Amino acid sequence: MRFAHISDVHLGGWKQQPMQELNFKSFEKAIDICIKEKLEFILIAGDLFDSAYPPIEILKETFAQFRKLKEAKIPCFIIAGSHDYSVSGKTFLDVLEKAGFCKNVENFEEREDEKQEKKIFLNPTIHKGIAIYGYPGKKSGLEVPDLRRIKLNDSPGLFKILMFHTTLDKAKGTLPIDAIESDLLPKADYYALGHLHIDFQYQNFIYPGPVFPNNFQEMEDLGFGSFYIIDTDSPNNLRKMELKIKETLPISIEINNAITATEKIIAELNKKDLEDKIVLLRLKGDIQQGKNSDIKFQEIEEHVKSKGAYFLLKN
Repeated sequence: MRFAHISDVHLGGWKQQPMQELNFKSFEKAIDICIKEKLEFILIAGDLFDSAYPPIEILKETFAQFRKLKEAKIPCFIIAGSHDYSVSGKTFLDVLEKAGFCKNVENFEEREDEKQEKKIFLNPTIHKGIAIYGYPGKKSGLEVPDLRRIKLNDSPGLFKILMFHTTLDKAKGTLPIDAIESDLLPKADYYALGHLHIDFQYQNFIYPGPVFPNNFQEMEDLGFGSFYIIDTDSPNNLRKMELKIKETLPISIEINNAITATEKIIAELNKKDLEDKIVLLRLKGDIQQGKNSDIKFQEIEEHVKSKGAYFLLKN
């Protein structure tokens, strides 16, 4: 079978409208690739939206993309992430599901196992010989203690996929946060993970990275979004799909005089080809003359935009 693993789309996440639009274009490109590749289904492992209640304009555009999938007869299976999860249990993922655009595979029951220990039993969503299980991400990593109690209501003979939106112990690095231990999770053929914005593989545990970088640092580190296409019949069964929407242009400038900084920054920018790029301007140094408010950031931003570029600042 061939399917896509997408995560961390964060539609509506950027405050700047031009960046919101690029984020959406990246998602649109991912959907178009899935349709062109004639995939059997798509997994979205959490954080489709940046909030449980996204703006109406975001919803309208999102529905249009899911309609394209439905017309192409490509099913989509989804779980909530830490951003689009709601403690009330009600999110706009329910609206997408009600419209017939996707299936939320979160389905579980709490009961005692044979040792009389209270466990969370996941029920499968069955699709053409595949059993898809899912558990949502929650705020502040509160899903991790739950995941330590997860068991599967078994589906013998089927290809098992587990979808989680959480931090895996093998992927967290030095982050001082709680993480689920990979060896505590039930056995599956593929683990479709979301939450960490990294391209990461450990055995069959996969993070595909975000569909679009979600902040300045991610834009510097990643440059663009990605997702994976999985082909279970291929020896190299994972294919990374890069979503290069715009070229990023990191520019770092040392500033010690705030009074003359604006002129210096614009002069440096004029040395670069900015057109149709995302300009990542990082200002560093200790200001010895003037103060931060002497730097005319709005003038700098307008100058960059006049060159047909997108502008992000870190100082």
